[in-house]
Amino acid sequence: MGVLLLVSCRSVKLSDARAQYIRGEYFVASETYRKVYRNIKPDQHPLRGVVAYEMAEAYRRMNVASRSANAYANAIRYKYPDTLVYLRYAQMLHKEGRYLQAQKAYEDFLALDPVNLLGISGLQGVKDAVEKKKTPSRYVVKRMDLFNSNRGEFSPAFAKDDAVLYITSSREDARGDSISNITGMKNNDIFIVTRNDKGGWMKPEILESEINTRFDEGTPSVSADGNYLFYTFSPVYSHRATTPKIYCSRRGSGSWNAGQELTVSAGDTLSVFAHPSVSPSGDYLYFVSDMPGGYGGKDIWRARMDGLIVLFTENLGPEVNTPGDEMFPYIKNDTTLYFSSDGHPGMGGLDLYEASLYGSTNRWRVQHMDFPLNSSMDDFGITFEKGKLRGFFSSNRNDARGHDHIYSFECPDVEIFVEGLAVDTEDNFIPNVKVSVVGDNGFRHEYITGQDGTYRFRADKGVNYLFMARAEGFLNRKKTLSTFVEEKDTVYFVDFEM
Repeated sequence: MGVLLLVSCRSVKLSDARAQYIRGEYFVASETYRKVYRNIKPDQHPLRGVVAYEMAEAYRRMNVASRSANAYANAIRYKYPDTLVYLRYAQMLHKEGRYLQAQKAYEDFLALDPVNLLGISGLQGVKDAVEKKKTPSRYVVKRMDLFNSNRGEFSPAFAKDDAVLYITSSREDARGDSISNITGMKNNDIFIVTRNDKGGWMKPEILESEINTRFDEGTPSVSADGNYLFYTFSPVYSHRATTPKIYCSRRGSGSWNAGQELTVSAGDTLSVFAHPSVSPSGDYLYFVSDMPGGYGGKDIWRARMDGLIVLFTENLGPEVNTPGDEMFPYIKNDTTLYFSSDGHPGMGGLDLYEASLYGSTNRWRVQHMDFPLNSSMDDFGITFEKGKLRGFFSSNRNDARGHDHIYSFECPDVEIFVEGLAVDTEDNFIPNVKVSVVGDNGFRHEYITGQDGTYRFRADKGVNYLFMARAEGFLNRKKTLSTFVEEKDTVYFVDFEM
């Protein structure tokens, strides 16, 4: 096989595809691999398997799950020797929402590598996904067509007053004319979205600032005081591979100044440093890196900050990080972090998770955010309006090309009603009964039953209520009600036999 590979490489330029892949030029590499694959004779099974696998890896890096799955299937068909091909195939089927086929592929992989944590997690994820779709959460998710284009948009981030939103996009308005060899689209720039006088959102406009260049900028995070904007900067050079770095821009005279690199780990020029999220206090900067000391793939870390000086960095640990990739952190407050992962059990691709600090040990409790916030595709880059259960996130669901777009989400308030009936000992309706209701939240009101003996009112979640029913000629009656446990619309019945 070694001789065969050497000869074939020279004739069909497999070496070109590999060089492009190593430089991170996944789009052009996938095109080259496709041409190479078509030129391989049908009876050259080992070589077809190798090229199919490497082509699948390029498509996977581009988030084109359908083409990646087909290429992995061909690699398996031609007996590609590395068992990892079964895991990758399962993950792509998982991402496409083909859960039964994905389950079979995970089981095939685990038969070969039964202790692989990503395989175990993936199998659990596909089993859970079917049930999660049957019992969706209360969140309402809508695609924000006003924000989106026919290219890609992702990683929304509110500014301090929630009247401004920053997004990352590769739309035609982005600076620079060249097409990225990595994505096949223009390089990303940071765009700004503002509200009109009535509070409605306007169309995105490119951020007129020295931040945006002909290179790749994105994943913005604005400090609580509105004076600093952290972002990922990825210079792209044709002659060598580069790694993303975290940059910071300072606001001056009403606009953002040119960004400067934030030194996260002095002397480390090989590791990725990306996806910054600054805490409300400014004491910590959460970020993504593959630097030594992690748990595999890309991990979420945080840096203790003194102004713009990194004092030290720490990994968030195995509760958050897995052998897969954890990315796109968003620190909502001092104890609540949102992030995306393909290593925890999920519905497919990158899923959104909520992590809460507990105790005094800096340990995290991680919870999957259910459907429809999560889908089988990539869901990531969430941001919340201050004090609200609503905001925006990004996803490549329902896009055949795998492009990311911005979605809104909102969790409607739980509707709780109390209904009651007043009757005598012979079950006759009693009209004009005065029902006094007092809640420990300060609520106080008196209701009067109608001719049919009924009353009804809207209650609040998380309240202890005391009821007193009074009617002429009848003894007073007391009852209590607590509305602490409801996570869905509910009607309580509080009846009185006078």
